[in-house]
Amino acid sequence: MKRVAWILGLTIVVIGVGLWALQEPLTMRLVGRVATRNMASTLLDELPDGLHTGLCGAGSPLPDPDRSGPCVFVVAGGRLFVVDAGAGSSRVLSRVRVPQGAIEAILLTHLHSDHIDGLGEMELQRWANGARETPVPVYGPAGVDEVVAGIDRAYGPSRRYRVAHHGEAIVPSSGAGAVARPFETPAVGESVVLIDDSGLTVRAFVVDHAPVEPAVGFRFDYGGRSVVISGDTKQTPNVRTFAEGADLLVHEALSPRLVEVLTRAAEAAGRHNVAKITRDILDYHTTPVEAAEIARDAEVGHLLFYHIVPPLLIAPMEAIFVDGVGDVYEGSFTVGRDGTLVRLPAGSDRIEVVELL
Repeated sequence: MKRVAWILGLTIVVIGVGLWALQEPLTMRLVGRVATRNMASTLLDELPDGLHTGLCGAGSPLPDPDRSGPCVFVVAGGRLFVVDAGAGSSRVLSRVRVPQGAIEAILLTHLHSDHIDGLGEMELQRWANGARETPVPVYGPAGVDEVVAGIDRAYGPSRRYRVAHHGEAIVPSSGAGAVARPFETPAVGESVVLIDDSGLTVRAFVVDHAPVEPAVGFRFDYGGRSVVISGDTKQTPNVRTFAEGADLLVHEALSPRLVEVLTRAAEAAGRHNVAKITRDILDYHTTPVEAAEIARDAEVGHLLFYHIVPPLLIAPMEAIFVDGVGDVYEGSFTVGRDGTLVRLPAGSDRIEVVELL
C-alpha cells in the first residue's frame, strides 16, 4: 500500500509539474484565440436586423462595481449610435465587443459632468479603432459646442503624438475629435428630428431636470420597433407622450428610501455638504415606481431602469429599489447593469433581454 501511495503521489507531482510547464503556452494559445475572435467579429455582426439597445453605463456619479457612468448604445439596422458617454462607458463597449470605430453619432441628453466625462475617451477610440477620416458628430442641446471644443483642446497634444507615431494613413488627423451638432430645444409636446434616413428616425424631446436646462430624451424608430431613452428627469408627462406604444422605455430611477440611508450616514459623520447634496437630488430624478407609472400609462412593452441611484451593492438592495413597481406596472422590467442588452428584431413583437457581462 505504501508503494502504491508513493507511486500515486509521484504521478500527481509529475502531472502538476507538466501542467505548470505548459501553462504559459496554453495561456498564450487561449489569448490568441480570444484576440482573433474579437478582431474578426463584433456584437454588431451577431445581431439580426432590428433595433437593439444596450447599457454601456447603467450607473450614476456614485461608484458602483456593476454600473459605469450613464451610457446607452443603440444598433438600428446595423448602424451604431451612443447616447451619453459617462466615465468608463468606452471600456464597457470594448468588453461587450461593440466596435467604437463604427459609432455613427453620439447624442447627449444634457451636459451634466457624469454624462460627458467619458466623451474624450470614446472619441479617441472611435478615431483610432476606425481609422476615421471625419470627426464624430455629437448632437446635444445648447452648450454642446462648448463641451466639444473643450475636449478637443484637452486632447490636442495627445492626438498630435499619435499621428506622429502611427502615421496619417493609420490615424488620419482629419478624423480626430468631434463636431458639435447643437439643436434647439423643442417645446413640450413637440420634438426635433435629428436623423431621418434609411428607415431610421431619431427625435429629441424636452424633459424636466431643472435647474439643468435644457435636458432632453430621445426616441428611436426603426423596422417597426421603437425605443425611448429618458435621460435624467423627474417624472414628466412629456416622457409618457413620446414613449406612447414604445417597445422599450429606458428610464432613469432613484430610490428615495435608499438615498435617505446615505443622507443619515453623511449627517452622522458630520459631512453636512454631502447630506445637502443627497437631499437635493431627490427633486430632479424619477423614482422606480414613478417610472413604472409612465411605462404603464404609455403602454410600453418593457421597462429598463438605468442611471440607478444609489449603487445597488448587495442583492437585497435591488428588491428594495423596485419595491412597488409590480403594483403599478404589469409589464416586464429589468434593473439594468453594464452589458444589459434588449434585442428588438425587426418586423416582430419579440423583446429579448440578455446580459453580455
